[in-house]
Amino acid sequence: MKNRYILDACTLIAYINDEDGASVLDDLLIKASDGDVSLSMSIVNILEVYYGVYRDFGNIKADEVLDEILSLPLNILNEIDITTLKEAGRIKATYKVSIADSIALGIASISKMSIVTADHHEMDLIDKKEPIEFLWIR
Repeated sequence: MKNRYILDACTLIAYINDEDGASVLDDLLIKASDGDVSLSMSIVNILEVYYGVYRDFGNIKADEVLDEILSLPLNILNEIDITTLKEAGRIKATYKVSIADSIALGIASISKMSIVTADHHEMDLIDKKEPIEFLWIR
């Protein structure tokens, strides 16, 4: 079975802005294109990226970035089931993370995916306390 990963928004932002750690996602994207790994992202995390670009640079740039995201070899998760919803809710209530991150973490937990992130601020404690696999990009 191939490795399965779910991305959070900060990972995609690092990739788009060519920040430290972008090469980790670049390698994963190449492997996903080759069919060696599976990459997923919640539509809510994509919203985080989109609204940040929209807020900072306007709708034209936000639409360009969204088009770039949609061209990547990502499985975009538009829905979550009740089991994942409950797990995301538990994680949000327990660790006080953002709603988008709680959804990504809930998906990772229920679907046994590794979460790809650079967000030590919100996720270090979860990495220590939960049986969720993390791939840190920096």
